[in-house]
Amino acid sequence: MIETLLFSVLIIAIAVALLLIKVVLKKNGRFSSQHIHDSEAMKERGIHCVIDQDREAREKGRAY
Repeated sequence: MIETLLFSVLIIAIAVALLLIKVVLKKNGRFSSQHIHDSEAMKERGIHCVIDQDREAREKGRAY
């Protein structure tokens, strides 16, 4: 049981270290935004986040 716990902690530590490589090693490094409204590909397809869709529906009187 203790071996499983230590193995799990080791895997989580490795995953966190790999995620932080870009942030730590790059000057002004940061994670890119994962929000739909920040994605150029989604904007080109006309896809909006649910908050924007809700606001548009309320403005047009089509919110249910």
